[in-house]
Amino acid sequence: MSADAAEDELVDRAREGDVDACSELVRRSREAVYRTIYRFTKNHSDTDDIAQETFLRAFRGIRHFKKKAGFPTWVIRIAINQSLNFLKKKKKEKGMKTFEERMAGGKSGWHYSPDSAVNARELGRNLHAAIDSLPPVYRSAFILVILEGMRHGQAARILGCSENTVSWRVHKARKMIQAKLEPYVSEARHGM
Repeated sequence: MSADAAEDELVDRAREGDVDACSELVRRSREAVYRTIYRFTKNHSDTDDIAQETFLRAFRGIRHFKKKAGFPTWVIRIAINQSLNFLKKKKKEKGMKTFEERMAGGKSGWHYSPDSAVNARELGRNLHAAIDSLPPVYRSAFILVILEGMRHGQAARILGCSENTVSWRVHKARKMIQAKLEPYVSEARHGM
């Protein structure tokens, strides 16, 4: 039995209320869903909550799942929508914290020297702040293709657009990030 046939069978069983089938579908897609959500929230607690809500929504709506793109693709699309909704709600309630505030107290993996550790943290803050500042449509494409390593076709199915649109959004996101990092990169070049 092929993996697609096995997945289709699990989906059919989940539609009938089979808890074991639901558990297996979650097990197969849990890591990808978690990683995707975390790229948006940068917070494990929020990611856990959104992942749980993602799977609840998926199984509440599984009767409407059409099996065209596969369960993992469908559930990741739900995860992205849930993540974007969470960020909108969070922004309305409290205002967005800056990346630097969220990372305060975070540990860096760079320990070559005090200067290199400071530079690495600063570059990381600037890069993540640039990614966080992207408009949602560009950020979603960038996260899926660049950070998650998906092919453009797979990201297009998740985002519900064409491959060309994904390619354009990733290109545009890279340009926006490059523009945001240019002052930092120029400063580093001149400081050498």
